[in-house]
Amino acid sequence: MNGKTRGSVEMTAAMMISGTIGWFVLYSGQPAMDVVFWRCAIGAPVLLAVCAALGLLHGHLTPRLLGLAALGGVAIVLNWLLLFAAYPRASISIATAVYNTQPFILVGLGALFLGERLTATKLAWLGLAFAGMLLIVQAKPGAGYVGSDYLGGILLALGAAFFYALAALVAKKLKGTPPHLIALIQVCVGILMLAPFANLALLPTSAASWGALVTLGVVHTGLMYILLYGAIQKLPTHLTGALSFIYPVVAILVDYLAFGHQLQALQLLGIGAILLAAAGMTLGWSLWKKAELPANA
Repeated sequence: MNGKTRGSVEMTAAMMISGTIGWFVLYSGQPAMDVVFWRCAIGAPVLLAVCAALGLLHGHLTPRLLGLAALGGVAIVLNWLLLFAAYPRASISIATAVYNTQPFILVGLGALFLGERLTATKLAWLGLAFAGMLLIVQAKPGAGYVGSDYLGGILLALGAAFFYALAALVAKKLKGTPPHLIALIQVCVGILMLAPFANLALLPTSAASWGALVTLGVVHTGLMYILLYGAIQKLPTHLTGALSFIYPVVAILVDYLAFGHQLQALQLLGIGAILLAAAGMTLGWSLWKKAELPANA
């Protein structure tokens, strides 16, 4: 198996694992705060072992790296908190679709803070994603929907997308830093952030809850990060971007199969618009043909 094929398999596996995270979050039956804390607390030893095995604990840690990675960790933890809180309110499908507005928020942040140029094509994709958002907001939840606050869930998912984009912006300043080490620092920050607020006095009592939490820590944090970063190192950017759309597709299928959430026509149209726009932005699709130069030019 060559590097590209292996990277494609790793990326596909990572995205399929990511697509099931909502199911485990809801199945755990725990508040979002506790779920994120245990995800960090259980995932940290896995990532620590990986970093130690790869020799990443020596020669890389500097005050600047720790500071930036910790800042990104705060953003990532807030991203998880908001996204996990969005699942029971707006459903996994809707929360995941809205969460995929990340590329547009990142483009906006890049324009504001990094001086990156906003092109007409980027603005067009942004407009399409915004139209998709409006359709989702206007739509009524399906018969199988049992969420508590549809609009609130959408806003939480948007907040999660913002903090993910913020973490990605910080990550640009850490170029060349081993990503497994960044992930380790981020989950350690999560432990420190959430330990005072997690409900540690009243621990889960069922084996099912602990099974879901352990899976989130070991599989959805440790293993998923290893597969994801392994794939990123082997694949060209356009292929990484294309395979990343396995994640929302799997999440929508899981939501339907596990919870019977049936999406309405407007919701499906809105999700399709957001994912199409996100794909266009991520993969650099152009909406206009470039004018051809004369042959003798």
